[in-house]
Amino acid sequence: MTDKLSHVDDSGEAKMVDVSGKAETARTARATGAIRMRPETLDAILTAQIKKGDVLGVARIAGVMAAKKTADLIPLCHPLTLTHIVVELSPTPPCPGSAPRRP
Repeated sequence: MTDKLSHVDDSGEAKMVDVSGKAETARTARATGAIRMRPETLDAILTAQIKKGDVLGVARIAGVMAAKKTADLIPLCHPLTLTHIVVELSPTPPCPGSAPRRP
């Protein structure tokens, strides 16, 4: 193991590395995030009252698209073949007693 980053040369400049000789391996990646909103906004989303349409459906599609475009969005990231993408959304109301949110 080395303490040196493979994508940075001796002068500190970013560089692309050759991965063509690497063996194929199974990989798993996970990303998480959180979105805060007013309780009434969450209720409108969950009851399909948003005039622009299915917010959660669009979020799922955006998550799939983001996974497919990772190599285009992250500098020096090599494209990898994806075999499966799962986007899980867990809408939860605010905890009782949590700090009030700004309008």
